[in-house]
Amino acid sequence: MPTKPELTAAPSAPAPCITLIGMAGAGKSTVGYALAQELGWALVDSDHLIEATYGARLQDITDALGKSAFLDTEAKIIAAIKAHRTVIATGGSVIYRDAAMQHLAALGPIVFIDVPFHLIEERIARNPERGIAMNPGEKLEDIFNERLALYTQYATLCCPAEGKNPAQCARWIHAHLPKNFFQGDGA
Repeated sequence: MPTKPELTAAPSAPAPCITLIGMAGAGKSTVGYALAQELGWALVDSDHLIEATYGARLQDITDALGKSAFLDTEAKIIAAIKAHRTVIATGGSVIYRDAAMQHLAALGPIVFIDVPFHLIEERIARNPERGIAMNPGEKLEDIFNERLALYTQYATLCCPAEGKNPAQCARWIHAHLPKNFFQGDGA
């Protein structure tokens, strides 16, 4: 019978982690899972943390709170993440609150999963129940264009995902991490 590893206190330093950002439909959760598998790390999906906090579906939460209050709530939940050797898949709107992004940057590199609008539009059309933080009357393409500058601003790496499956994106991210990234992570 295999023996259980000896557990010790959690690491004192929360990094390194890898955070994935991008539009709804970019594949952050799926790529995150593939990357966590490749690295042998944990995976945290911040949308699931929000759902668990409220005990409700993400779209119901965004509808009930409104865009601004939802973004504030999302930022508070993000700021509470304390993790080590974890891939963090975020909601597409995380980039609207600088405090949330500064916290994620302190945990490790931020990777923008870059998918062109036509694919985002197609993927969202296949799943109309997907939660997207937007005000009534806002158009998806306008949100995409507005967010693109913010994704680029906060990204340490930009993974060109068009034409790549999730495993290929994960391998691309792994290969493009800074050379000294894994030094001192206790691995």
